[in-house]
Amino acid sequence: MKEKITSGQNKKVKQWRSLTSKKGRKATQTYLLEGWHLVQEAIKAQQKLTAIMGTANQLVDHAAELPADVATYELTDSIAQTLGDTGTPQGIFATVPLPKDTAGDPTTAKGVWLFLDYVQDPGNIGTMVRTADAAGLAGVVFGKGTASRFLPKVLRSMQGSQFHIELVEADLHDWISTFTGRQLPVYGTNLDPQAKDYRDVPALTAGAIVMGNEGNGMAPDLQKLTTRNLYIPIKGQAESLNVAIAAGVVMFRLVG
Repeated sequence: MKEKITSGQNKKVKQWRSLTSKKGRKATQTYLLEGWHLVQEAIKAQQKLTAIMGTANQLVDHAAELPADVATYELTDSIAQTLGDTGTPQGIFATVPLPKDTAGDPTTAKGVWLFLDYVQDPGNIGTMVRTADAAGLAGVVFGKGTASRFLPKVLRSMQGSQFHIELVEADLHDWISTFTGRQLPVYGTNLDPQAKDYRDVPALTAGAIVMGNEGNGMAPDLQKLTTRNLYIPIKGQAESLNVAIAAGVVMFRLVG
């Protein structure tokens, strides 16, 4: 069933707009997907959509792929413009329930994981989640200070990979200590006297890789908890690598 909405003051429209904020997401226990690619990826991954919203053209264009059992709302072009976070929104959106469990369990986690310590740039975060997905990692832990995975820019940057691997928000101290207690290697990325060339450690089938803040790197207390810290030799004159590029290099080298 499709409902047509023509007023920007409609209660539902106001609620959808609020989903760009943490307060709005918490109140409704949902978050917003913008653009056909993300909506399509959610459908393919059999995510439970609570609503689909779009302009008349968008709803017609994608009618064959839209689930019939989800409440659908036709929006005017002007309303769609106010919902979008991008400069030129496509005009199609969906709402998805917030995951019930955002803590995860390091005592039973399997495979290789990526840990993010205070990573704040949405583009970097999204790129690292996509790369973790492509490299075959099991999941990504968003540690303290890392930007929310539900921010519009993070969601867009992840390009649907959030539906393919596990994402959790947790204390990295707990995860690192638990992994090392299980005899699982946890490799930090930091240039210190004891750090080792990333090419000189064996591939991982289980364990973790930690990436730190764009400007300051990993927190010193986390560096002390890792099995070993790794570095990527730089051959040219650049001072350092972008954190997402560095993560990609290390993930594809270390994940067996």
